[in-house]
Amino acid sequence: MQVQLKILRYDPERDERPYYQLFTLQDVHPTDRVLDLLHRIKEEQDGSLTFRRSCAHGMCGSDAMKINGRNALACTVLVRDLNFRKPILIEPLPFFPIIKDLVVDMEPFFRKYEAIKPYLIPKEAPPEDGREYRVLPEHMERIMESTKCILCGCCSASCPSLWSNPDYLAPAALLKAYRFIFDPRDGAAEERLAIVGTENGLWRCHTIFNCVEACPKEINVTWHISQLKKAALER
Repeated sequence: MQVQLKILRYDPERDERPYYQLFTLQDVHPTDRVLDLLHRIKEEQDGSLTFRRSCAHGMCGSDAMKINGRNALACTVLVRDLNFRKPILIEPLPFFPIIKDLVVDMEPFFRKYEAIKPYLIPKEAPPEDGREYRVLPEHMERIMESTKCILCGCCSASCPSLWSNPDYLAPAALLKAYRFIFDPRDGAAEERLAIVGTENGLWRCHTIFNCVEACPKEINVTWHISQLKKAALER
């Protein structure tokens, strides 16, 4: 079948402002992914089209973009799940500065991610016998969903609180803070709660649930942030 893609283009070295360009593809299969269509355009029609991708299997998060008005991974969205009877609208993630076409500057995103110290800070020395830390399954179950985050940025880019306040830590960083604060092996919960409990931290979340709808891993981000709020109040 024939499918059209309406893609937001922008090359700062050449263009004064972003603009939309329409591409038409023939012989598209309903199970083709949006990423497959972007590759075809780049290979067959316009080699200057720029976008990120890596694993192409929904694990690296690098090909996050806005597809028909929703933040998603291009490698997991199928043509059959879109309204392809009119042009499929492809745009870069909102909020983040555009570097070129569908590639945005993720440096602010990762700067906030690094601010919450996204690594295990053990509360005690590892066992002398060389074994792993022993943790009860029910304790690990509490953080399992939060470990599925692939740092694609879909949740943060969908957050109106971040749109109105660029200094807000945003959902992805807060989710990662939850992952370590509630890890029974970690000993820096107090330190991290102090980081996220600031003016531009937890309390900027207004429970809008955009992050939940945008998450390609179906993580209930808002619930995790609510648990952080409870922990901060107890602290």
